[in-house]
Amino acid sequence: MKISGGSTRSDKYKAQLKPLSRTDEGTPSKTLSVVVPAYNESERLPIMMKETLDFLKEKETKDTAFTYEIMIIDDGSQDSTVRVALEMAQQENIHDIRVVSFETNRGKGGAVIQGMQYTRGEYILMVDADGATRFSDLDALHAKLKATERDGLGVAVGSRAHMVKTDAVVKRSFIRNFLMYSFHKVVYILGCRGIEDTQCGFKLFTRKAAQAIFPNMHVEGWVFDIEVLMIAQHLRIPIVEVSVAWQEIDGSKVSLMRDSIQMALDLLIIRMNYISGIWKIRPLVRAEVDNVES
Repeated sequence: MKISGGSTRSDKYKAQLKPLSRTDEGTPSKTLSVVVPAYNESERLPIMMKETLDFLKEKETKDTAFTYEIMIIDDGSQDSTVRVALEMAQQENIHDIRVVSFETNRGKGGAVIQGMQYTRGEYILMVDADGATRFSDLDALHAKLKATERDGLGVAVGSRAHMVKTDAVVKRSFIRNFLMYSFHKVVYILGCRGIEDTQCGFKLFTRKAAQAIFPNMHVEGWVFDIEVLMIAQHLRIPIVEVSVAWQEIDGSKVSLMRDSIQMALDLLIIRMNYISGIWKIRPLVRAEVDNVES
């Protein structure tokens, strides 16, 4: 793995290398960190980043106290994702777009887990590189999270559950909808309950929640969201689900049959490892537990 404030795959950008502080070190120096996992996203990333930067720049103009950083986690891409991200940062003259580059593909979960360790924000947003979720819905997530969090602990989950009867879902193939329904049933049976949409790639964490959740993570594949939420529920961290605008974007990296089978196996692995005690969750310190339970 290589980490930089510029490209790590070309000598051209070596001068841009910056040391990164881990999430658990010191106090936040930014209002918001945006973590973007990306695998072969050279075509979709620029569109998503333009929407993101337009929103964040406007927010920064209206509120001079608001600061942000964007971390693009290149998950072993075979295309020009790293170069595209860095050129965009240079064109925009933005110094707080940083790139973490893996030599090999680890999976979306692995990319997010790694990125979370090096964020500097008071709040940390996980967002997919495809631009499927309207970025301005961040305001709704933040408002709900602020109203829900306790003692600095909280998670806001973007949700597409309200779209069940819309064209975005109705026009999907029968097998796709069947697999989606079956997945949600398995998730419920295995213990992650009370959350209608676990897989939306638009989740906002308080810094303290990220510090509590991500050091406990094991799963690096597509179902890592489930483990994130199971850990949060186990630690009794408040979770709020917030409806977001979403549209399906061409270029999905998910293979319907292959990844569905792998996701089912990963769900079983998560459940069995926690039930057997092989995987353990590091508890919150006592003071935090008391505040969350009150």
